[in-house]
Formats: sequence, C-alpha cells, structure tokens
Amino acid sequence: MSILETLRVALESIFANFLRSALTMLGIIIGVSAVITVVALGTGAQKAIDEQLDGLGARLLSVYPGQSFYRGVASQNRVSLTVDDYEALVTDTPYLSAIVPELRGNRQVKVGNRNLYQSINGTTADYPEVQGREMTIGRWFSEGEIASRRRVAVLGYSIPDALESKPELLIGQTIHVSRIPFEIIGVVEEVGASFGPSYDDMIFIPFTTAQLRLFGSDRLGSLSVQVAEGVALEMGMVDIERVLRREHKIRPGANNDFSIMNRRQFLDMQQASTDVFAALLASIAGVSLLVGGIGIMNIMLVSVTERTREIGVRKALGATRFNILMQFVIEALTIGILGGLLGIALGAGGAWLLSNVIGWNVYIAPEAVLLAVVFSIGVGLIFGIWPARRAAQLDPIEALRHD
Repeated sequence: MSILETLRVALESIFANFLRSALTMLGIIIGVSAVITVVALGTGAQKAIDEQLDGLGARLLSVYPGQSFYRGVASQNRVSLTVDDYEALVTDTPYLSAIVPELRGNRQVKVGNRNLYQSINGTTADYPEVQGREMTIGRWFSEGEIASRRRVAVLGYSIPDALESKPELLIGQTIHVSRIPFEIIGVVEEVGASFGPSYDDMIFIPFTTAQLRLFGSDRLGSLSVQVAEGVALEMGMVDIERVLRREHKIRPGANNDFSIMNRRQFLDMQQASTDVFAALLASIAGVSLLVGGIGIMNIMLVSVTERTREIGVRKALGATRFNILMQFVIEALTIGILGGLLGIALGAGGAWLLSNVIGWNVYIAPEAVLLAVVFSIGVGLIFGIWPARRAAQLDPIEALRHD
C-alpha cells in the first residue's frame, strides 16, 4: 500500500469519528494557542523595552533626591536636589553632554470651562532631545523663552483628551495654571509611564517660569543626565557623584544623600516581571500540551481496540506491519497538526485581542509559529507511536477472530 493510500485511509478514519477526533484535538489547541500567546506577550514586551531604550538612548542617567544620614542612621528628612546642584553640574562635569532639570508639582489648570488637576513640569529646551520626545503638533519652548520667563506651555499627549478637545484646536489658546495664564504652543507625542508618573498627563513649562512665577522653589524633582559620547556610564556616575557630594558637603566615607539610576535598570526589572509571567503561562501551556498528548494516545489505543478486526482483514489482504504502523502514526500526526494549526489561529486571535482591546504590547514572531508547529508534530508523533506499534504487532489470525 502506498503512502498516499495510507494517508487516505487515516484521514477517512479521523473524519468517520469527527467528534471524538475534535475533542482529542482540544488539548493540543489549548496548549498551542497558549504557547503562541505567551511568546507573543514576551516578544512584544521585549520589543517595547528595546524601543524605549532606543528612544532614551544608552547614555541616559537619572538623579533623584535621597535621604540624609547621621552616623550611619537614615534621617526622616529627605535631602533635596536644588537649582544650585543643577548649575554646579552644568559648569563642572566634563563627562556629561546634557543636563535637564525637572521641577514638578501638581496645580489646578483651566481651559475654557474645563478644570483639571494636573502635574506641571518645569524643564529646559534640551528636554525633547535628551528624552527622545517628538512633537505631535506645534513646538517646544526655546532658550529665549526660558531666559525671558515666558508663560508658554506644552501639553502632554493625554491632556487634549482630558480637555475634550483636539490638539490642533488648542494651539494658541490660553491655559490657566493656578490662575496664571499660559499660551499653549505644542503637544508632545505619547510616551506612557515608563519610569514613575505618566509624562502623557503632564504640562511642560519653561524651567525659570516654573521656579520663579509658579512654584517659588528651587527644589528639583529629578535631573536627567546624558553622558558624553564615548564616555562609559560609570565615568558619568563618578562625575555626578563628585560634584553633588561636594555641593552637599558629604564627608569622605559617608553615604550619598542622592541616588543615580541607570534607566536600563528599570527596564530590566520590567523584563524580569514579564519573564516570570511568561514562565507561569508557559508552564500552563506545557501542561495543556501534555494533557493533549495523553488524550491522543488514549484515543488511538481505543481506536486500535475498536478496529482490531479491520486490522486483521487488512493484514490478511497483504498489508504489512509498516503499513499498519504508518496508518496509525499518520492519524496521530494529523490530529496533532490540525490541532496545532487551530491552536495557532486561536493564539493569534488572542494576541490580537490583547493588543487591540487591552492595549498590551504583543508581537507574533515567525519563530513562535514554527515552535508551535514543532510542538504539535512532536506531540502527535510521540504519543501516537505506541498505539501504532501495538496495532502493527497484532496477530492477523487473532485479529480476525476479534468481535
């Protein structure tokens, strides 16, 4: 009997017991779809992290206020970064190419008849370049506007939606921040909440305007520091530490009252959390595939028992052990492959829902589809060989006597 004839007989047997075959495929379908979805989640998260790193650049550091210490014991008072610290870093750090201060606070804002309570971020003209931000519409404020303390504002991506308006309609309008009027000159692109609060919900104003006209304070929320090209991040950290320890009059051997963070550390923590979640789902998918494989083996064993007389007739008509073996192996493989294909379709649909309904980052890589196909073939083959061998080893005379 030819391979094509054996394949035809195997397919006829599967479709003759379609409901039983479909139920057998269910475990494979669930397992493969879970594998596709998990890998899509993990790959999507990794791509999003890589894009964030590309946007931030590999040379960006963040400086935050820390705690003061007295004789090795942490004080309850937090030490502030100040404008003086910023100016000292600007004038005395040869390894840094850009330093961007952020002076933040929450204030009541009003546009027309809409009132919001939003985070205000006073910063400099270098902010978009250092942070890798692009404008959705309009422009960023200039060095001249910072020097002259102009009352201009750039809105975060989500602010127009909160104001129930389109970005292009807000350009040139007046927004009142704590009753102080500001002219809206631009809206920045969406970035999300990668490191703490969402920058999409912030309103950006010139640093000097925030310091002297709005907050009346010289205390900074943070500093974003770009290390010069060709300089190691560690050298940049040492440069920052040297200046800030001097400005804060920290004695040798005492702990820093500020912290310097490489933003890759935040992304690594995000990736670690994603990996744990993916491993958990992958283990569930593995159990589903195992259950599906056992289901295939169970159904094939039942099929061998039910079709003992048929096997005897085929052997009496000249079918070899190899023909019988191949028939049952092909049946098992067909169930596995069909289950795998349906699982791939279901997994792709689940990934699409996670992306378009929940908004998660997903990416279906070709490697994931190949992995799913290999899994389904492997499950069908591994769990189909034993029943196939049992069918092939049946004695034809005993098989013909079977009721």
